[in-house]
Amino acid sequence: MRILLRTLRWQKRHFGHTFCNMKTESVGETEAQSSNVMNVSDGSRKRPLSISSSTQEPTEEPKNPKLEKVKRKKMAVLLAYSGSGYLGMQRNPGMKTIEEDLLGAMKSANLISEEAYEHPQEIQFQRAARTDKGVSAARQIVSLKLPCEGPVVESINEYLPPQIRVIGMKRVTKGFNSKSACDARTYSYMLPTFALEPSVVPQERSGESQEAKLQPSSQPAEPKEDFRLPPEALARVNEILKLFEGTHNFHNFTSRKKPLDPSAQRYILSMKCGEPEVYDDIEFSTITVKGQSFMLHQIRKMVGLAIAVLRGLTSSETIAKAWKTERLDIPVAPSLGLVLEEVHYDKYNRKFGNDGMHDALDWSEYDEEINVFKKEFISSMIIKVEKEEKSMFNWLQTLPFHSYDAREQHINQGSDDDSVDKESSRVEAKQSSSLEVKVREDVFNDESSSSSGNPSSSESLSHGLRTLANAAEAVSGRSGLGDPAKDVPNGQ
Repeated sequence: MRILLRTLRWQKRHFGHTFCNMKTESVGETEAQSSNVMNVSDGSRKRPLSISSSTQEPTEEPKNPKLEKVKRKKMAVLLAYSGSGYLGMQRNPGMKTIEEDLLGAMKSANLISEEAYEHPQEIQFQRAARTDKGVSAARQIVSLKLPCEGPVVESINEYLPPQIRVIGMKRVTKGFNSKSACDARTYSYMLPTFALEPSVVPQERSGESQEAKLQPSSQPAEPKEDFRLPPEALARVNEILKLFEGTHNFHNFTSRKKPLDPSAQRYILSMKCGEPEVYDDIEFSTITVKGQSFMLHQIRKMVGLAIAVLRGLTSSETIAKAWKTERLDIPVAPSLGLVLEEVHYDKYNRKFGNDGMHDALDWSEYDEEINVFKKEFISSMIIKVEKEEKSMFNWLQTLPFHSYDAREQHINQGSDDDSVDKESSRVEAKQSSSLEVKVREDVFNDESSSSSGNPSSSESLSHGLRTLANAAEAVSGRSGLGDPAKDVPNGQ
């Protein structure tokens, strides 16, 4: 009994002391937590309770808060530009292009973010047509997401050079794509009418060697800048241009396109030449062509072949022959006079133009403004450059050195046409022209020495003729006509 009482007393002393210590510790922790809560509540209530300031990641504030608040919609933007001094419409890193300046102006106007400027696909940017170096546009269309309120057009133009103007914009459907929604495109080609003067008589050239075909069939008359196109000649021009209308295989009118490639089939709705007008003592006329779509250099080759036919360097049968699978040698007209006139959206307008939410893509209300811009920046530029650099004048000198006949190339080979390299076409024309002038002077000097009784005159005359042949061979070599194996891919 005594042992039992001692045990109970010992347990009471031992466990009673432990319970008190545990209770004291529990109360201390509770008070500490309460004091911490009170300390937090006394400070800023915006500070999170469970995350310390040392481990919390700083949140990045937007660089331009205005961009986050603006409501954006899919828009179709109408713009006009002169292609002089630009390497085309499409953006190319490190190059001066229309898109580079356009996107840069939108960024400067706080309409797009830095990320959208670097990656335009973020705002669903798309162009309706890609114009090449030196090609202008009167009604180019791009689609992208932009703010639909405020002076957007004025804001963009504030940061653009005078030769690029945003004319207007309209709201379109969410899935609108300015390229794929396009039904047709209309281009114009402005050229001096002396290019259409029939100055060479065609000769039969079949059965000749490839080298002989590269020689001029006859000495072409030099183009006359004071030439005026009579009505009967204009009718003949339109007769030739009409041969291009319809659906044909245009593989001969582009580069790197196989003859049997289905994508070479293109539909031309109309092609005609307008009435001539005189500017600065030179008469100009404009060829207008409308088609569903066009390939690289297609219009310039169509114009080039039409001019060759009109000037008698080849027959109109060459146009029909070009639809076949043989690869023909067809010249490419200079890029100077080519202008994108209009992009057509007839199907889109019928489906969405009257739905009450979207605007029909009809830009006729801007015709007066566009005509003023064309006259000031496009037509005047074409006339000025033609007078100063004689782009068409010099190019006409190279036409007799084309064969307008089949090349020795397999039907399944791609067609790499170095003769359409627009980077060197103008230089090539000037070089060939200067070569001809130099050779003519040499031959004239040789003939003069022959008439004076110089014993070596016959040798000098032979040397002059050989020089003329070498000049023709040099021109054909630069344009890749002499050896199809030397053809290289054409640049953009």
